[in-house]
Amino acid sequence: MCLAGVMAAACTEATPTDDNGLGDPGDCVVVEMASSPEKIDLMTALAKTFNDGDLAKLGDECIFVRPQRKSSGAAAQLLYTSWDESVDGPRPVVWSPAASAWGQVVNQRRIDSGQQAIVGTGNPFMVTPLVIAMPKPMADALGYPAMPIGWSDILSLAKDPNGWASVGRPEFGAFKLGKTNPNFSTSGLNALIAQTYAASGKTSGLSAEDLNKPEVVEFGTSVESAVVHYGDTTLTFLNNMYRADQRSGALNYVSAVAVEEKSVIDYNQGNPDGILDPGEQPRPPKVPLVAMYPKEGTLFSDNPFFILDAPWVSQEQKDAARAFEQFVSRPENQQEVLKFGFRPGIPAVPVDDPITGANGVDPNQPQTLFEVPRSQVLTELLDKWERQRKKAQVTLVLDVSGSMGDAADPKNPDSGTKLDLAKQAIRDSIALFGPDDILSFVIFSTGLGPQGDQDVVEIVPPGRAADVGERLRAAVDVLSAEGNTPLYEVAKQTYQSGLEQFDATRINAVVLLSDGKNDDGEPDDDQRQLQDLLTALRAGNEGQASHPVRVFPIAYGADADSATLKAIAEASSSAVYSAKDAKTISQVLNAVISNF
Repeated sequence: MCLAGVMAAACTEATPTDDNGLGDPGDCVVVEMASSPEKIDLMTALAKTFNDGDLAKLGDECIFVRPQRKSSGAAAQLLYTSWDESVDGPRPVVWSPAASAWGQVVNQRRIDSGQQAIVGTGNPFMVTPLVIAMPKPMADALGYPAMPIGWSDILSLAKDPNGWASVGRPEFGAFKLGKTNPNFSTSGLNALIAQTYAASGKTSGLSAEDLNKPEVVEFGTSVESAVVHYGDTTLTFLNNMYRADQRSGALNYVSAVAVEEKSVIDYNQGNPDGILDPGEQPRPPKVPLVAMYPKEGTLFSDNPFFILDAPWVSQEQKDAARAFEQFVSRPENQQEVLKFGFRPGIPAVPVDDPITGANGVDPNQPQTLFEVPRSQVLTELLDKWERQRKKAQVTLVLDVSGSMGDAADPKNPDSGTKLDLAKQAIRDSIALFGPDDILSFVIFSTGLGPQGDQDVVEIVPPGRAADVGERLRAAVDVLSAEGNTPLYEVAKQTYQSGLEQFDATRINAVVLLSDGKNDDGEPDDDQRQLQDLLTALRAGNEGQASHPVRVFPIAYGADADSATLKAIAEASSSAVYSAKDAKTISQVLNAVISNF
């Protein structure tokens, strides 16, 4: 079972040299394919069958399709900015994000920057609707499904100071909403579109004028105010909810989360991230989720098959890609999508098991679908979300111990040190925060401070990102690597500081980057320190805790203590991120910041 939120690790993104077990293409026409993660196993299996069969022919030449895992939002950004094949893998001939809306975003962003549009119309490969997933006792409290529920009802609960007490269930506490970042996540993008349509009273033709209506702005801002924290993928929420469920705390983490129907099926079958490791046995949750189909309407994630009209794609590759598209559209291959919890993309194949009530979903829903807005409206909607989203209060914590002075790439001495790359990543990441987000910056090692007796030093005190950004960049520039790694102490201190400065109107978090194991000169005390830390984190983020401060660790480099950082993330109901390859630190840090 992969860790939610791990972007640079193999469970989420393929490395540039990963052939996914497909073998050597030889002299065939190679069709590189970027596929959203939830269907990569299926696409790889279909590609292997196709490559080995008689249909993989283009005249006298063979065709070799090679899918690579690439998250929809991440691929979209690479396609309208710069795709570096040495870091990001091969540029695609075929792109299959989770939803067609991403193609419109790419085209509009490229046009806005003076580039040509490269994404045409794509046929759906498989579909799954966006739903509001809610623990069954909470759905029951709202009377669902007998009582239709929609975004307006979510807004009413979110705004009510009595929370769940307003529907007679005070033991459920405050209403807490989980949503993903629409710049990264398909469910986040579709949820943003859906809630905006719900606010406008329309089901199609959403316009730029609609986005500026006061009631639409107020609706969106109010929904965002109920967010616990954002995430780069829904797996962050589902894995955290599943862990809480195993500790009999399923109702404490979030009240509702916008996910795809397929994710509800996976969760209820005991596979919250949709990936089973070899030998892993699924274990259904104690409290299942219910898929609520919003009464105002919803959208399908349609998993389009885009053959890119890009400068790097030859006509020969386009023709080869069409042959594979025809293959995956065959009824027998469409039947395979059901095994993964999706609905077939062609009407000829009926919806069947596991799209059933036993898995918390309804094959007869949704009844109303929203139209995907025009590309200009989509990009304006994303830009406006940046202003409407819930603000954050974040402490950036950087390991400056001696090992950070090691080469980022031991095989390339000119690659710079791990600290060099981390410093650049932090400098770049500041621009990702909103001007009114609160930022502070802390470093840790042994022998810090004027007297050399400090392990943790706050370099930049909390302040608005717009006010402290340049100071933070300047502070990063002069850092050097020396000393050992007091990992437990810095996690404890920065977490406690977050509690003391807690702001209920913001997402409160610590981002902790470390490249090593705890080494503060007191090895006999390590186990006690770790247990005390984890106990404090669990106490602050379980039950009806009113001051949740989440710690988002980044395991940096090959020697990071990934197991401990994972435990810290789980105890604080967040996600651990991996930058085992130090060169990926910028994209990993970007993924972390998508939570805020």
